[in-house]
Amino acid sequence: MAVVLAVLALALTVLYVPLAWPARDVADGWQVLIGFLAFALPGLVVARRQPGNPIGWLLLGLGMYAGVITDVGRYAVLDYHFHHGHLPFGPAAALLETGLWTGTFLVLPLVILLFPDGRLPRRWRRVLWLYLADAGLVAAYFLGAAGWAMSRQPVAVDAAGQLVKQPSPPGLTALAVALIVALPAFWVLFVVRQALSWRRATGDRRQQLKWLMSGAAVTVVGLAGIFGFSSSPSLLVLEIASFFASFALPVAISVAILKYRLYDIDRIISRTLAYAIVTGLLIGIYTGVVLLATRVLPLSSPVAVAASTLAVAALFNPVRRRVQAVVDRRFNRARYDADKAIAAFAARLTGAVDLDSVREDLASAVHQALEPARVSVWISQHD
Repeated sequence: MAVVLAVLALALTVLYVPLAWPARDVADGWQVLIGFLAFALPGLVVARRQPGNPIGWLLLGLGMYAGVITDVGRYAVLDYHFHHGHLPFGPAAALLETGLWTGTFLVLPLVILLFPDGRLPRRWRRVLWLYLADAGLVAAYFLGAAGWAMSRQPVAVDAAGQLVKQPSPPGLTALAVALIVALPAFWVLFVVRQALSWRRATGDRRQQLKWLMSGAAVTVVGLAGIFGFSSSPSLLVLEIASFFASFALPVAISVAILKYRLYDIDRIISRTLAYAIVTGLLIGIYTGVVLLATRVLPLSSPVAVAASTLAVAALFNPVRRRVQAVVDRRFNRARYDADKAIAAFAARLTGAVDLDSVREDLASAVHQALEPARVSVWISQHD
């Protein structure tokens, strides 16, 4: 079943191309493909290895949903922009695109709530059912509002396939606002559950939660970047990077559930933070040197750019080492303590002359840095 659903999701992804081709608007096809790779493939792996875990099936469903909602939007554009509304099921496509575009925002929080094994205590099951009722009513409202708007006016869709004008049905606005406002409250509760679980967790479970929190943080930053950089063509590279980052959560969840190299998460976090801080500092230094050279000093623009580039290149390694040490001290403490233990042993070794003390010191340093279950030291005897 998991393979069948993944194949259907792939077919829906490929179907985007012929639907978008008449409008010569296939530029977003790579976004659809990334969505499939980020949701359907991790969902396939989790569902096959842990079929009793609902998270894999939810991710597979999100992969299929992304394909369906994108395809019906392109079909609505194809119908109303090129065939004047004469294609079959054109109104249904516009209705689904307009009414069900919120599906990802409603389903993805369930993955966070059910992480990592899909089991919930009794009190959280009640919260789950309340959330499902709220999310279902919100989806029904958007779908009903779209149908009501289509019955009251001629159908016209925008470039995404959604209705251009979407008047709300009278008498339900206050209820809809209350239902929509309740959704973020549930999302905060789901995060609070995982935060409380992280405080009590140890071992692999704690590492799994680190993967979850890291993926969620990268996704939030990516979504913020998509909305922040989309209005500036000069920041296209940052917008593309933000788009890729927005899919970090399902990938991180899949890695955490399958417990694949969880011990690397501290190193990944520290390296990501360090390089992000270093990049920001060097961009600031580069901009400051260029402005100083061109506005204050009588230098031409090419000379200022060359000087700034050399300054940034010379500062990269010193700044990176300093920032990495600070970040490791806070976010990768085990590695920081291990490095300190090894450095202290190397300093003591320079003045050591007694073989027995060196052997004991070596065993102590290895135990402190690597925490092995057993330490043995073999010394070669030479005549």
